[in-house]
Amino acid sequence: MEKYYLAPMEGITTYIYRNAYHKYFRKMDKYFTPFFVPHSKRGLNIKEQEEILPSNNEGLYIVPQILSNNGEDCVQTIQKIKRYGYEEINLNFGCPSKTVAAKYRGSGFLAKPEELDRFLDTVFTKEKEAKISVKTRLGRDEPEEFKNILSIYNKYPLEELIIHPRVQKDHYKHDIRIPWYGYAEEHSRHSLCYNGELKTTEDILKTKQNCKKTECFMIGRGIIANPGLLTKKEICENEKIHAVEIERMQAFLEDICCHYEEASPREIYVLFKMKEIWTYLLRTYPEHLDTIREIKKSQTIIEYKSKVRDFFALLG
Repeated sequence: MEKYYLAPMEGITTYIYRNAYHKYFRKMDKYFTPFFVPHSKRGLNIKEQEEILPSNNEGLYIVPQILSNNGEDCVQTIQKIKRYGYEEINLNFGCPSKTVAAKYRGSGFLAKPEELDRFLDTVFTKEKEAKISVKTRLGRDEPEEFKNILSIYNKYPLEELIIHPRVQKDHYKHDIRIPWYGYAEEHSRHSLCYNGELKTTEDILKTKQNCKKTECFMIGRGIIANPGLLTKKEICENEKIHAVEIERMQAFLEDICCHYEEASPREIYVLFKMKEIWTYLLRTYPEHLDTIREIKKSQTIIEYKSKVRDFFALLG
């Protein structure tokens, strides 16, 4: 049976966004939080706590994600997260951000396979209870690095291996390297999940044809741009992508805005969050580029809500 996960996207897939998506669209099998960076000298801050509070994630299968290259710090953070009742943790070796990679974190850590091996050895030696999955790229510079990297992952009892088949230096520009994902299907000892460039129904169907041994797919930017991507009709063979129903989409965005207003008294913060989402929605409504640009110019919540109502009235 196919499974779908919502990828973590810093600043966007917050608990507020996840709950609204779960309410209005296809319920994901797993939701991954934006990454936690371990801090050995303090506990989780308020923002981090909000992301994983059980009361903020009722009915959702949440997987907290950790970004680290220090095994001891990572284990400490896993222990802090476990106190909230979580049984599965994801380790991020996939983030391609230059600032992250420059510190040998995320996919930058893949440039140091011996240290990666020691990191995983520390984590699995000291943490025996949590299920631990990994999100990875193929390497930092060249896809051939993946042979050694995969051999390292194969040494450990990973819950799951999520692969974005690009290297760090590809960022999101180079074509997906499907043959290397095929290499993982043949040589990995773990359950695999595919991640990368799943923006349309056609993308999903093509990937399913190319990755015949994979039944799990993680989607990030494709869902943010078109939250209705995984509705039942849209995922069937020979079906064209249908526009998300106007009323459902409007209710979804109103829900998010309302909860951000409840969470923060700062109007500028709420506007920033909503405008960031609209940056992705441009891809779903390209014929309304100018109108969406006007929405993003809003200076107050009242102005923003008025322009959004006008936008959906225009669609109707």
